[in-house]
Amino acid sequence: MKLENKFKATRQASRLLSDFSDQEVGQLLTDLAAEAEAQIPYILSENQKDLDRMDPADPKYDRLKLSTERIQGIAADMRQVAALPSPLGERLSQEQCPNGMLIQKVRVAFGVIGVIYEARPNVSFDVFSLCIKTGNACILKGGSDAEYSNTAIVGLIQQQLLRHGFPREAVLLLPPERQATDELMKATSYVDLIIPRGSQSLINHVRSHSLVPVIETGAGICHTYVDSSADTQ
Repeated sequence: MKLENKFKATRQASRLLSDFSDQEVGQLLTDLAAEAEAQIPYILSENQKDLDRMDPADPKYDRLKLSTERIQGIAADMRQVAALPSPLGERLSQEQCPNGMLIQKVRVAFGVIGVIYEARPNVSFDVFSLCIKTGNACILKGGSDAEYSNTAIVGLIQQQLLRHGFPREAVLLLPPERQATDELMKATSYVDLIIPRGSQSLINHVRSHSLVPVIETGAGICHTYVDSSADTQ
């Protein structure tokens, strides 16, 4: 499996995203939310193909299953992301050196973010929304259990990208085979960051084998301790 050309196309697409305003990104996400709702019958029919391949007693079955209500919730989430202020260009700090040089810390996009996840097709919408809002292209590696669902969802996303003048390569869905994951984890020339979402074994595998920097997510309930001296504002 040779995915280098696809990775390269996504890298090139990521460099074009800075040409689009936050208003254009917001309109893209708003229209994508509307299209997701309009295409509920199609999405559910493709999701059913995945469900038909899984034992209903499987713990992953409910995670895999989409419904009208769940898709409406996904659309509502995308509209909320669209309405958020863009973090890009925000100045976090500034200092002037003795020699007069001014140093600023400013929020910028990573570039290309790869996300590896399991039987949760809603993640495809979630990841794309958050990535495009923050100026990033994304590479999606969903589980084989959700192959039909993810293919349908990414197809809808790419249609909206083209409709709004964005490069369709700003989102790439990888094949379900494990070899695609291996290639993604070695794509240091094209991918800036990988985020695994799923079981502890998945997270451990990515952390142990990825040559691309990894942000490790929690596999279960995560607690945050806030000291009394912290500024919670």
